[in-house]
Amino acid sequence: METRVLKYFLTVTQTNNITKAEVELHVTQPTLSRQIMELEKELGVKLFMRRPRLMSLTAEGALFQQRAQVLLRLWEQAKEDVANQEKGLRGTVRVGCVESSVSPFLMKVIGNFLDQYPLVQLSMLDGDGDTLRENLDRGLLDMAALIEPVEAAKYNCMKLPVKEEWGIIMRADDPLAGRQFLTRRDVEQLPLILTRRSIVRDDLSQGLHLTKGKLNVRMTINLPGNANQLIRDGHYYSLAIKGVYEGAHDQALAFVPLKPRHTTGHVMVWRKNSNLTQAATTFLQQVKTAATAQQ
Repeated sequence: METRVLKYFLTVTQTNNITKAEVELHVTQPTLSRQIMELEKELGVKLFMRRPRLMSLTAEGALFQQRAQVLLRLWEQAKEDVANQEKGLRGTVRVGCVESSVSPFLMKVIGNFLDQYPLVQLSMLDGDGDTLRENLDRGLLDMAALIEPVEAAKYNCMKLPVKEEWGIIMRADDPLAGRQFLTRRDVEQLPLILTRRSIVRDDLSQGLHLTKGKLNVRMTINLPGNANQLIRDGHYYSLAIKGVYEGAHDQALAFVPLKPRHTTGHVMVWRKNSNLTQAATTFLQQVKTAATAQQ
């Protein structure tokens, strides 16, 4: 299978029409139709449902569309990385970052790095840990700053000098907002919004001695900031890190820590047995230098 055929396939999925696709690709209709049929034969599945002047994806075709997009993106990245190896430090470093207090630390490192290497670009992806790990595993990120714990068997880990405190985010005028801390029993009585990352939920439950069956979990979420409207309405409470509250810059919200106090660290992770580009390796070294200086 050639990358050219993947481009043909993706163009047809975008136009839903062979005639429109041939115009865009500058190939003849018979050639394009033959390439699509040969692709289906090679895969052993039917990719399109064909109707007069309309081609729509089958379930197998929709799945292959997702994979083809990733394959082409990786191919373009690989060409760029190889071409840049001989040109000094240039190219693109792809970094993921969770929504937390680690962002100011990482942005400072990024700013210094970009000033030092003007031919390098940095591509940033914000998201929750699951989203970032998925992109790491698919080769779409070089590294990511995550909240602990992480799967040590899969990733190389570098400790970052940023700690987070866990607590409850609520309305600023909530009766509980005046408390110095909240206990396990307080938390068990609240309608909660929690992170969707199961490994973090398990770590929280263990550290705070929470009984999962006693928690009133009404919603799980990947980006905690999206829950702020529900919290402002006064019906829900978010069990989250302080960095989420501080990052919202919302005077209508308040943060009350938990007792016993529960903190968690951050790590920069990258896949084991992965070959980072020279630019990514240099950036990682600068992160390590900055982290060591603050420890």
